[in-house]
Amino acid sequence: MKDCLFCKIINKEILAEIVYENNDIAVFKDAHPSAPIHYLVVPKEHIQSIMHLESNHQEIISKLIFTAKKVAEETGLKGYKLIFNVGREGGQVVDHLHLHLLGGWTK
Repeated sequence: MKDCLFCKIINKEILAEIVYENNDIAVFKDAHPSAPIHYLVVPKEHIQSIMHLESNHQEIISKLIFTAKKVAEETGLKGYKLIFNVGREGGQVVDHLHLHLLGGWTK
C-alpha cells in the first residue's frame, strides 16, 4: 500500500532502526516504545490486520512468532510479551499486521 507507514519503512522510504530482516519479515524499533525494548515484527506483505487474514496466510503468523522468538533470544531477553492489536477498538494504530515484542524490564 503506497500510504502505509510500515510499507514505507520496509521499502526504506522512511528511516527506522531495523534490527532484523529477511525475505518475509522486518523487525524494527517502535517509535513510541511501551517497554525498555519494544520491537515491531512486521510481514513484508501488506495485510491490514488479523481480521483480514485468509487461510493462505497461516504460515506468515508462524513466521512472525518464530522471528520474534529469534530476535528475543538474540537480544538476550529472558522474558517478554508478544501482542497483536486488532482493529482500532483493539488498539491497532497502523493498518498493517504487526506483532509487538516487548521486554527488558528489570525486577
